[in-house]
Amino acid sequence: MQYQVQQSDRHSKGRIGLLETAHGEINTPAFMPVGSLGPVKGLQPEDLQSLGFGLILNNAYHLYLRPGHQIVAEMGGLHAFTGWSGAILTDSGGFQIFSLAKLCEITDEGVRFQSHIDGSTHCITPEKAIEIEEALGADIVMVLDQCVALPAGREVIRESVRRTKLWAERCQASRRRTDQALFGIVQGGLEADLRVESARELVQLGFDGYAIGGLSVGEGKPDMYAMLDVTVPELPGHKPRYLMGVGHPEDLIEGVARGIDLFDCVVPSRHGRTGSLFTSWGRVVIKQAQYAEDKRPIDPDCACPVCRRYSRAYLHHLFMVKEMLGARLNTIHNLWYFSDLMRRMREALVEGTFPEFREAFYRNHNRQAVMAGSAE
Repeated sequence: MQYQVQQSDRHSKGRIGLLETAHGEINTPAFMPVGSLGPVKGLQPEDLQSLGFGLILNNAYHLYLRPGHQIVAEMGGLHAFTGWSGAILTDSGGFQIFSLAKLCEITDEGVRFQSHIDGSTHCITPEKAIEIEEALGADIVMVLDQCVALPAGREVIRESVRRTKLWAERCQASRRRTDQALFGIVQGGLEADLRVESARELVQLGFDGYAIGGLSVGEGKPDMYAMLDVTVPELPGHKPRYLMGVGHPEDLIEGVARGIDLFDCVVPSRHGRTGSLFTSWGRVVIKQAQYAEDKRPIDPDCACPVCRRYSRAYLHHLFMVKEMLGARLNTIHNLWYFSDLMRRMREALVEGTFPEFREAFYRNHNRQAVMAGSAE
């Protein structure tokens, strides 16, 4: 993996970059659709490519449990197994272990947990996490970290910072493959000094990129933005910065304004499946009765294949009868919106008009989105 900052915005901390991987180039800032089990639910690789995505996220925790990382390796790795020819990032599964496992025991050695699927007992150490991710064969892999739910006491957060550093060192020491980039993950909850401490310790270890974890786990948006304000300046400017699990449109804009390069979230696909559709002015909740006879597209200003062809009335019908095509079309529309949002932000950064872009976004969404925690 190679990363190059091509242009910095003079009005914010935003920047334009190029991320080069063995499976293609990605213009940053960029959003990664989430395919926890391999595919983004309901979509084929060709769908994602046509929507403009070159990098997706798969989850090591889920793939470790089913079908098993050894099976994926025997099938030639994730790219061959899933048919996706673009780049892949795998999350180590730390967040899923702590949020999904039925029982979870955390020690410095690793995490012992019961599967949320069948209750079977497993133990993942930093060494095991790297073994799993190397078998899966993604382009970018993450260290095992300890994420804590917020709010949390300072001593709990301090312990997670200490353990995250310990695990990061062991992940780094256990690497065998040289064709995968390894990212460290900054923790620290809402404690600004602990965020700075975590970032500095990980930078000293020398990773290929740096992620900011442990946010969007219960805190308010102003608190999340405040943590970005103190953390991002501690990260190397010549390496990619990744904000994990954050993906509402306003969060992408605020993250870009603060110098974030990569984002991932289940928001566009999950909201699509539940009938919440993103538009240039807010959201359309397609199950509402007001759309039963509405001939308009989801968003008249949207050029996605769904808006070019289908009415709100038809999408309402598909949702109400639980037709799987409805979930697929809704997901395609939402991912188009996210891809186009990132494209327009990149254009604004290049043209030096990011403040105007940001202001217009909030003006258009003033009924459903409130700007918080300005980066200026």
